[in-house]
Amino acid sequence: MSEITEAATGVQPELEALLLLATEPLPVVVLAETVRQPESVVAEALVDLKDFYDRTGRGFQLREVAGGWQYATRPEQADLISRWVVEGLQNRLSQASMETLAVIAYSQPVARSRVSAVRGVNVDGVVRTLIARGLIAEQERDESTGAGLLCTTDYFLERLGLASLDDLPPIAPHLPEAADLAAELSALAIIPDNVEKTDDRRPN
Repeated sequence: MSEITEAATGVQPELEALLLLATEPLPVVVLAETVRQPESVVAEALVDLKDFYDRTGRGFQLREVAGGWQYATRPEQADLISRWVVEGLQNRLSQASMETLAVIAYSQPVARSRVSAVRGVNVDGVVRTLIARGLIAEQERDESTGAGLLCTTDYFLERLGLASLDDLPPIAPHLPEAADLAAELSALAIIPDNVEKTDDRRPN
């Protein structure tokens, strides 16, 4: 085994961890800087991982897209994923999900960092859930920072029974607490029996 192959194999667990957390394709240069390895080593490691996933028939794939690398489910699993998403919409939204959704609804387009600041916690996991359920999407980017901006979807309006965002209940000029925003959405009966009494806020 050559030295570069040994290095590539050794860095693969770190690359997998980063790619699992990423919400958009990660360029080789970014990955290389993060794991502190040459780009050639990272590139070899990524290709080897891709081949391994393809060879072993995993339900996901590692693909090179939009100038970076990203995990994605395989096209063969499209029917299963669609069924899971539709059925998942019938499940309850947690209080954390409701609060995050409310902040996005009333602040859109809004950066993920802003949502986290309002809620006081990291919202990456909740955002992924809301995207999977079709309630929000990353539709544009902030011109100054390049960060993705979150917006609600037409399906969100459909679930609330609203014609447009203008029909959302009015709020105070200054953004209220996330829980208050969630209460506004709950009053519209966004999803029957939708709020599960859990929260991810840090204890005082």
